[in-house]
Amino acid sequence: MKSMNCTRRDFSRGLTLAAATATLGLRPTTSAAEPPPERTRLRVVHSPAVCEAPSLVAEELLKAEGFTDVQYILKTGGNPYYQAVAAGEGDILMAFAAPLIARVDAGDSLVFLAGAHTGCLEFFATKRIRSIPELKGKTVAIAERGQSLIVAPLLTYVGLDADRDINWVIHPYAEQGRLLAEEKIDAFVATPPLAQELRARNIGHVILDTAKDRPWSQYFCCMVVSNGEFVRRHPNATKRALRAILKATDMCGMEPQRAARLVVDKASGRTAPPPPNYEYALQTMREIPYAKWREYDANDAVRFFALRLHEARLIKSTPQEIIAKSTNWRFLNELKRELKG
Repeated sequence: MKSMNCTRRDFSRGLTLAAATATLGLRPTTSAAEPPPERTRLRVVHSPAVCEAPSLVAEELLKAEGFTDVQYILKTGGNPYYQAVAAGEGDILMAFAAPLIARVDAGDSLVFLAGAHTGCLEFFATKRIRSIPELKGKTVAIAERGQSLIVAPLLTYVGLDADRDINWVIHPYAEQGRLLAEEKIDAFVATPPLAQELRARNIGHVILDTAKDRPWSQYFCCMVVSNGEFVRRHPNATKRALRAILKATDMCGMEPQRAARLVVDKASGRTAPPPPNYEYALQTMREIPYAKWREYDANDAVRFFALRLHEARLIKSTPQEIIAKSTNWRFLNELKRELKG
């Protein structure tokens, strides 16, 4: 029976991919005329955040690009997962721009390749907090010190000092919703699928939604980033990996049901954390504007977040210095011409 179940699962997965690729026109022959990847192993680092769905959905597309050994590395604790790519423990990831910029400022070898989507962060607060400025002197929870870099730009933009005006407390991310409901903290930033769950359970309320509120809705939040040495040594592999992820980004926007099912199926069987609820995953696919990666300027996103961090005195480099040493848009520009929407 186990063998039969496995066969059915593999068959179903194959049908799902075939249907999605047919719908989107994502044929392996697109890259047939290009040189093969210099290395057929690709290590994709990711966190439990469902907004990173394209990197998970891309598995079969990566295989179609010539990567015969696609490894997914889940990071849930310890060093932030983007540091794993900077350290060479992984090759590529999708992550929020601000902490990546801070690591570049600190000397890490990270290269921004493309923007993926806007609007995955929601700032939840207790009912008595009505806006971001009202957080002055209040308690904001983060899971680890480095996560204040995600929240700091949201605060700096309205004139708050992330160091002086906020009482930061560290609690496991999974506990922050409960602490907010009990009013033991005043606010925290949630990502999918927790944001969807909090709204469904009417816990707190949203004082900032980066998918809807300007200027955040006008800039990429999550971007595709690779290890600098990997990009330098493996340009063919870099372009092919980016192509697969951008195709998967289109899939998330155009085929949300299939993308949500692939994300849940891929998470199934992990010991921690448990797989996301399918309905919350589907809601995420429908709420985040995945299919708009061609419309926004990735360079502007890096500049915008670098400026916010520079204003907050969290990085020493200027936005132009960050752009000069950590961006490579050549592959993106080529793929925009190739993958016309």
